[in-house]
Amino acid sequence: MTDILLIRHGETAWNAIRKLQGHLDVPLNAEGTRQAKALAAELQNEKLDAIISSDLQRAVQTAGEIARLQGISTRIDAGLRERCFGGFEGLLYSDLPLRFPEAYAVWQARDPDAPFPPGENQGETIRQFHTRVMIHILHYAKQFEGQKIALVAHGGVLECAYRAAKNLPLDAPREVTLYNASINRFRYDPTLANGLQLISWGEIEHLNHDLTDEI
Repeated sequence: MTDILLIRHGETAWNAIRKLQGHLDVPLNAEGTRQAKALAAELQNEKLDAIISSDLQRAVQTAGEIARLQGISTRIDAGLRERCFGGFEGLLYSDLPLRFPEAYAVWQARDPDAPFPPGENQGETIRQFHTRVMIHILHYAKQFEGQKIALVAHGGVLECAYRAAKNLPLDAPREVTLYNASINRFRYDPTLANGLQLISWGEIEHLNHDLTDEI
């Protein structure tokens, strides 16, 4: 078995105003940097055998804080990127039903095979995204069998793992909150149907700690 800490990146300026990022490369804001440092301090006494990050800088910056206190380097993997939202990327959530009313309605209905309007990047359907993410998560779970690893990624990636562990259909409504800089613990067990067991979700107590002595 492999212990997997699935971590969402710290806050960005776009998170704060609810602007859709997807594959657009937005850095952490000041609060996100604080969150990443708090996260790293929380994990510094847990020995990690590997840290693998999405290649988008908000994840890389978060992973870098963890790696610094762990004394190991970060592996970068674009396969752990957030879902690509096509023409939705760069828009406020509140603008989407006005700009793309039909596509927005389909998105909200969670049709697993519905495409996005074209944009700077090629959008992914729910099914395409879920397949990509799970291939990469399970790859690292098998590669580091019997060890503890951190995968630093995005809200959508966390949700894919949650759905797999709970065996939820792709069109089911989201039932969990995706917290910035949260720790979400899974265990890889090859005897399970989807390979993942959920141990704990949404650990964010560390974000309220006073880090004066640790930074």
